[in-house]
Amino acid sequence: MDNNIKVTIITPSYNQGQFIEATIQSVLNQTYNNIEYIVLDACSTDQTSEILNKYADKISKIICEKDKGQSDAINKGFKMASGDLVGWINSDDILHSDCVERIVAQYKIDSNGSIYYNSKCDIIDKQNNQIGIIDRKISDRNFLLKIKYEVLQPGSFYSTDKVRLVNFLDENCHYCMDLDLWLKLLKHGGIIDIGGSPIAGYREWELTKTSTGAEKFYKNIYEVLRRHGAGFLDRSVRNAILLYFKNIVKSKLH
Repeated sequence: MDNNIKVTIITPSYNQGQFIEATIQSVLNQTYNNIEYIVLDACSTDQTSEILNKYADKISKIICEKDKGQSDAINKGFKMASGDLVGWINSDDILHSDCVERIVAQYKIDSNGSIYYNSKCDIIDKQNNQIGIIDRKISDRNFLLKIKYEVLQPGSFYSTDKVRLVNFLDENCHYCMDLDLWLKLLKHGGIIDIGGSPIAGYREWELTKTSTGAEKFYKNIYEVLRRHGAGFLDRSVRNAILLYFKNIVKSKLH
């Protein structure tokens, strides 16, 4: 495959030194070569800086400075991005080696989409073992808004021009900034599933943000869905409300 399409990958990071090396290696080991890799570290106090120094000559840009949260960090990367496509991979997740190559192949077939992703994603544990698989087939914006709000961020890439058009991530959105972005992007182009085997791995462990802040997570989902026009009786909204209250009850019982 020729490498005329440039892809920017962003990793926001803070104190995930136990995982970030696997994330970095997964980006550097891509079979596709024309990649700009930007890592934004919020002045981690663990071993992250040593790991970043180890790969400094292979990472396009490393920014170490305080930020106002994950959305702010990713937006800094979005604004620096020079690729035709842009995406982020969190510092505890990984990309499979053929991820970008397969995304670009689909982009060359149809460059009018807003979102390019694979509806299947591996679930990995703390030791990088595959322990399951996520399957989220998303047809369009209406599906996310009214039926099932779950997006699949690891391994997803976006038209850089359209990310700029929708004014990047909402920096006040701290839990489901990806859902908010997808709902904005899908006003300007479709979602394209590249199909086949998974191209990324989502790490499931006890200190993920969605695990430690479940109530805030579901509250944020509800707010985003309503802001984008979902009705109170839509299945997506009702499910977010149900899970919000379930987690309140669960936390009180514990």
